[in-house]
Amino acid sequence: MEFTKNQIARSIDHTYLRPEGKAEAIVNLCSEAKSYGFAAVAVTPYYVPLAAAKIAGSDIGLSAAIGFPLGYTTSQTKAFETKEALENGATEIDMVANITAIKSGAWAEVENDIRAVAKACEGALLKVIMETCYLEEEEKIKLARLCLEIEGVSFLKTSTGFGPAGAKVEDIKLLKKIVGEKLEIKASGGIRNLEDCLKMLKAGATRIGTSSGVKIMQT
Repeated sequence: MEFTKNQIARSIDHTYLRPEGKAEAIVNLCSEAKSYGFAAVAVTPYYVPLAAAKIAGSDIGLSAAIGFPLGYTTSQTKAFETKEALENGATEIDMVANITAIKSGAWAEVENDIRAVAKACEGALLKVIMETCYLEEEEKIKLARLCLEIEGVSFLKTSTGFGPAGAKVEDIKLLKKIVGEKLEIKASGGIRNLEDCLKMLKAGATRIGTSSGVKIMQT
């Protein structure tokens, strides 16, 4: 399967989530996204208003990182973060699932957490971050199947990029096998070059979360 430069660009969520990031970095991020025609920019909730102003009038999406990066804030906190981000101009939400609850086997709480954010999204695109590096295969499968049952979830996303490991081709293939065409998959974390990007797309991902979008496009 071959991908054109335009298809690759339209798969990329151009990302800047580093805590030391200055406003100038977000301005530059948005400028690059418009120049290359990326799918979206992904930023912290703090920078959503700035990014919204900088991409206004374009078809670039704006994703806010919710419950980031550890996922163990309360459902009410995540829902509030989501509503505020959308009010400030976000069009997409990347939320971290409650990994702590998953590891504890508290699946009802995991479900309620995702449902709370899905409800707060009010139709905005919702990506559920699994942070696959912390999960056993059985937990990945169970979380993927759970997300299939929750109205409002659009994507499964592999990683925050802040864990000890990021996206892996085998995880993309596993998730694709479970969700088929019902949900899309975003590969994120450690994707720094065109080769890695193409591996994820060929495995079944439709979005790529990366801070190396420009490098990928210039290869």
